[in-house]
Amino acid sequence: MNTQAHAEEAHAGASVEVILAYEHLQPSVMLTVLVVLSLVKAAMIMSFFMHLKYEKFALVLLLIPATIFCICMMFIFFFPEAFRLLQMRPH
Repeated sequence: MNTQAHAEEAHAGASVEVILAYEHLQPSVMLTVLVVLSLVKAAMIMSFFMHLKYEKFALVLLLIPATIFCICMMFIFFFPEAFRLLQMRPH
């Protein structure tokens, strides 16, 4: 795949996020969609650019629980503050 194809592919992924920015979605829906897109991007980066697609299956099984643990920790530490900030804003 040439450089132009990589640039077009990266641009297509970024355009989905830009289109979502112009949609009038609720913040919770927007954050959920953006988190899912980020997870998909991270999986693609790990599998192709970090060449984990060609690694032993044991390494992949080691990384998946670590990733899930990190995501759970982010939910535990960041979301209570986000809900508190949403309650503080004027209606």
